[in-house]
Amino acid sequence: MAPLEPLDALPNASRSPGPADLGIVMTGGGARAAYQVGFLRCVARLFPELRIPYVTGVSAGAINAALLASHHGTFLQAVRELSELWGNLTAGDVFRTETRSLAMNAVKWVRQLSSGGLGRPRLVRGLVDTRPLNAFLTEVLHAVTGELTGVQYNLDRDRLKALAISTTSYSTGQSVTWIQGKDVELWKRPLRKPVNTTMTVDHIMASAALPLFFPAVEVENAWYGDGGIRLIAPLSPAIHLGARRIIAISTRYVATEADTPEQTVFGYPPPAQVMGVLMNSIFLDLLDHDALRLDRLNQLLGELPEERSRGLKQIRLLTLRPSVDLGKLAGQFEAQLPRAFRFLTRGLGTKETRSPDFLSMVLFQPDYLTALIEIGERDALARVSEIEAFLRTEDD
Repeated sequence: MAPLEPLDALPNASRSPGPADLGIVMTGGGARAAYQVGFLRCVARLFPELRIPYVTGVSAGAINAALLASHHGTFLQAVRELSELWGNLTAGDVFRTETRSLAMNAVKWVRQLSSGGLGRPRLVRGLVDTRPLNAFLTEVLHAVTGELTGVQYNLDRDRLKALAISTTSYSTGQSVTWIQGKDVELWKRPLRKPVNTTMTVDHIMASAALPLFFPAVEVENAWYGDGGIRLIAPLSPAIHLGARRIIAISTRYVATEADTPEQTVFGYPPPAQVMGVLMNSIFLDLLDHDALRLDRLNQLLGELPEERSRGLKQIRLLTLRPSVDLGKLAGQFEAQLPRAFRFLTRGLGTKETRSPDFLSMVLFQPDYLTALIEIGERDALARVSEIEAFLRTEDD
């Protein structure tokens, strides 16, 4: 596949910094997060100097959020760097792909399961070793002893108001949203806990740690995993922080009413099919439900007189979703995976389903990721008038 086209602003691009209450929500989906970069590429061409005061991310979307919030340059420059990051990413940048490493992890799992709890078998922390991802993020996020110093740099210059990264606590079962911002008022919700912090690579690693597949990450003396597991309201952090105009980028394809539901597996479902359905329900479906709730609340507030709204304000929401099934698309690129890892995924049954959703979340291959970026940019271009109207301010 040809490399991505150079990212340049359009001749008629707006130099406006955009609305002061703008927020962005980037959800999970593993490798699917490359789709979000395609959308950002389109927006960067239109608004190269856009500022997004409230940046939130969960799971792999936390990687995109962290780079946007910590980059020292313009929005266009930040998105250029994101494009290079995802366009050149390989499985080896995310986890160890050597046969010996994968085989040793598999053996450890077998020993753990067969021990019956007797003795003290070596603790298994994940199917793969993600130390390469830690080193990769430390480099691309320009971390200093783990800290994302660019976040404070942008806060000090009023280019950013808050960055929020969500994780799941394996100790308490709570959804924990880590926040670095200015004058942030914390909120309380059942099983949802916001915490002020100084953002580090470990926060990003924890948010992106797919359950069981990636090992949990220790943050402030507790263990955390993928933020999508318990985050029942993905839009909530951005709203609580102060965003009143939100861009939400989903990585889930939604079939139209005209589409006939297609059977993707025949016979007994293999583990990969079960894992794909489970991960879709955890990481991809919740944004749609949250957007529906927000739409209903906006309609209710629109019918109430201001004195009865109890201080609630309508939230403008722009949601972008893929125009194609990214799970089905993954099957076309599976053969390019490292041999040992491909052997592992096929053992889970990724070749026995027409829509290997699980595979699409771990398919860190440059050709697949580039395809996702191109689809995201194309989908955004199809809605360019809507995007421009959404980001237009009264001064424009």
